[in-house]
Amino acid sequence: MRTQSILLSGAAVGVLIALSWGASADAATTTKKHHKAAASSSTETEIQALESKVQFLTDRLDEQAAVSRDALAQLKAAQAAAAQANATASAVAATVSADDAKIETIPTQVQTAVSEAKPKTDKLYYKGISITMGGFAAAESAYRSHDETADIGSSFAKMPYANDPAARTGSTNLTARQSRYSLLAQGDVNATTQASFYGEFDFLGAAQTANSNESNSYQPRIRHLYGAIDWNDTGWHLLAGQNWSLVTMNTKGITPRNEDIPPSIDAQYVPGFVWARQPQLRLTKDFDDHQVWVAVSAESPQTTIATTTAASGVTVTQNQAPTSQFYSGTNYSLNSYPDVVAKVAFDPKLADRTLHVEAFAVGRAFTDRVTIAPTKGTQAATLGLVAGNSTDTQWGGGFGGGAVFSLMPGLLDVQASGMSGNGIGRYGSSQLSDTVTRPDGQLVGIPETMFLAGATLHPIKQLDVYVFGGQEQESNKKYSVGSSLFGIGSGTVASDASCLVEKNGSSCSAATRSINQITAGLWDRFYQGPFGRLQVGLQYSYTQKEAFADSTGLAPKTSENMIFTSFRYYPF
Repeated sequence: MRTQSILLSGAAVGVLIALSWGASADAATTTKKHHKAAASSSTETEIQALESKVQFLTDRLDEQAAVSRDALAQLKAAQAAAAQANATASAVAATVSADDAKIETIPTQVQTAVSEAKPKTDKLYYKGISITMGGFAAAESAYRSHDETADIGSSFAKMPYANDPAARTGSTNLTARQSRYSLLAQGDVNATTQASFYGEFDFLGAAQTANSNESNSYQPRIRHLYGAIDWNDTGWHLLAGQNWSLVTMNTKGITPRNEDIPPSIDAQYVPGFVWARQPQLRLTKDFDDHQVWVAVSAESPQTTIATTTAASGVTVTQNQAPTSQFYSGTNYSLNSYPDVVAKVAFDPKLADRTLHVEAFAVGRAFTDRVTIAPTKGTQAATLGLVAGNSTDTQWGGGFGGGAVFSLMPGLLDVQASGMSGNGIGRYGSSQLSDTVTRPDGQLVGIPETMFLAGATLHPIKQLDVYVFGGQEQESNKKYSVGSSLFGIGSGTVASDASCLVEKNGSSCSAATRSINQITAGLWDRFYQGPFGRLQVGLQYSYTQKEAFADSTGLAPKTSENMIFTSFRYYPF
């Protein structure tokens, strides 16, 4: 449009110039020829007409230029509006896209919220109670250089001396009996009170019908079966049922299911380990933000008696065959009072290291029924004992403690524990005798000391390597009546020479003085995933047993090399 206007204007100017030039030329010619001063009337009229046309064309050009300017302004306005419309459309598209993305995330957010509200997958829920299952299936083996006729749990105090043919034969046993199943049920009574039930079972029970002939039939047995209530706002905790004895060392505080158990494959653990699993009633209190704990428990008693021999003229009843619901193949001691255990534990805060320290005391009662008939010539008469019947109770017990320390956090843990007292044999892995019988028929505890020390290395997350050493040792507890010796200790047996000779009918009555062991092993948790855990274990132990010396100074000894393997699957 602008170009057209310029051309039209140029044409009009050209016409005017031509007309003016033509008029000037005519005027000059006329002047030159005729020397006249004025133009003809007709010429002026034409010029006026042309001027009018030029003015008309100029006005039209101005109008068209104005229209062009308006059109250009409208075009620019339209382009700006189009650009704004495009920007708005882009913004709307982006908003729609963002909304679509948000809409797409809604199902994920809903699923996440639902998943958070759902119970954890490792627990079952029933009427507000959470149920956690545990345990493992085990395929294990035990090799012993001398046959103990034992399964996966060793009998340290019954390792054979040289007189026993079993001492000259090794043994290998394959077993699945240490497989285990457990169930923990927990429920919140209110915001600060929690109730729980725990049961744990293995297959190391052996009733009269159990055998390894064909079907290898062995029944389950109770390891743990108890209920507990925790008042978390006040720090009180109550446990009732069968559980680890309170003498068993913990890794933290005094709470169930965090006991510090040696990592051995041997089901009898390690000599020097202080423990028992038995029915009890336990009350615990924690203080100072769970750093200080105190507890007391009353636990089921049982006494192991080294000898029942008393002076002549004295008859003693110390144990009896069961009449109901006990295994008929063994006798049970007379138990007037429960064992009582008191314990204190301390868990100080040590930056990135953990330390657990504890101490405990045990009180025990030993009961028997004594009949004295001090007739002439009897040792009862020599002792001046008074005829009659009486129930006698003597007291025993001891003190112990231990500590667990993360020497190098995540890499090396060390521990030590022990116990010393009179009549404490039942609390050691070697199961040495608790008591002997005095000449007057009273039971008295045998002095004993036991200790355990060990370290566990974690070179990588899945691997544990451990080494432990322990000892249980008893001291003399002997009495004399004239030339006769009673009790236990050096010199109480005339001769133990038969313990060293293998021949038919040879017997050994040597009383065990000490059990010593050093053991090392590893656990490799080579698979850990959504289907549980698989791990393998290997353990070697060297164990030595020594008897009290006889009257000649001879102290029989024996030793045992043992190798254990384990393959376990933990599905829960």
